[in-house]
Amino acid sequence: MTSTPGDVRAQWAEHNPGLDTSPMELVGLLKHATGLLNAAVEPLYAGAPLTAPEVDMLIPLRHATDPVIARTLAHRMGLSRAGVSKTLAKLERRGYIARTPNPADRRAALVTITPEGANAVDELFPRQLAAEVDLLSGLGEDREWVLKALSRLVQAMEGGTPRD
Repeated sequence: MTSTPGDVRAQWAEHNPGLDTSPMELVGLLKHATGLLNAAVEPLYAGAPLTAPEVDMLIPLRHATDPVIARTLAHRMGLSRAGVSKTLAKLERRGYIARTPNPADRRAALVTITPEGANAVDELFPRQLAAEVDLLSGLGEDREWVLKALSRLVQAMEGGTPRD
């Protein structure tokens, strides 16, 4: 027998009455949505030269007019600098990106996508977008409302105040 998020929340509240369980429902839905998105996209990368997270790393580089530093990628993507650095190292070894010394800061290399990386993104990303279109097609006219709510959620998580 599986428990619903409400059941789990009630069990935690009973076990530890002072515990604020209010995030559980929202976080549970976010995790479930992320799982559904990953499950829809995962088959596209079976046997592909890149993983979905690697393509996600290459996307901001694909049309960048200037080289980017890893710290900027990490910030934009909401990832750790260590994780971004590790992924970039793998991509560089396989010829999908190039890193060159940054004349303005010796500690931060400039990252650019190679033609091989651009070709891989151009091949894989449209297929990923098609899967995401299918997955989200059921939103219909609620799409704008969901976008606004998710934007507000991200803003709150980043510590911002609501915009009117």
